[in-house]
Amino acid sequence: MNRREFLQSGTILGALLAVGGISLTSACNAQTAQTKNPVGKADDLPFKKVIKTDAEWKELLTPEQYRITREAGTERPYSSPMTDLKKKGTFTCVCCDLPLYSSKTKFDSGTGWASFYAPIRDINIQEKVDESLGVTRTEVLCHRCDAHLGHVFDDGPEPTGLRHCINGVALKFIKA
Repeated sequence: MNRREFLQSGTILGALLAVGGISLTSACNAQTAQTKNPVGKADDLPFKKVIKTDAEWKELLTPEQYRITREAGTERPYSSPMTDLKKKGTFTCVCCDLPLYSSKTKFDSGTGWASFYAPIRDINIQEKVDESLGVTRTEVLCHRCDAHLGHVFDDGPEPTGLRHCINGVALKFIKA
């Protein structure tokens, strides 16, 4: 089984290796990530927060979109057409349409998820400590509606050195 087939198999180990290249060493050396762009007062944001009940989100989203964005799920690697999409345009939040990433910052990370080295605007996303798998990671959320998007790692390309590893199901693509 090659790397791509292993990652596509959906195993937890495969997901961990793909998402963050996580090793025992990196897990042991992980430090608690700082929260970036924490939710502040609604008046501090350049947009109005979107707040809906679970029932409203379930009406608006497909079951898979709901599982990933509202329940912090993860899609199987290489399962989203967004991963290999090479068109010019903008990736927006599937829940609230907030512009999140530009195709200009998209790159092929080889992980099986859409990867970007920077958001369109830092304020459009928020970062939060995620210790759900026993490893400290940094979760990325839409700042307008709190949708889970994916995670960010510090192994990306220049100029930021970051890799925003984002679930394609959490995104809509608007062609330029």
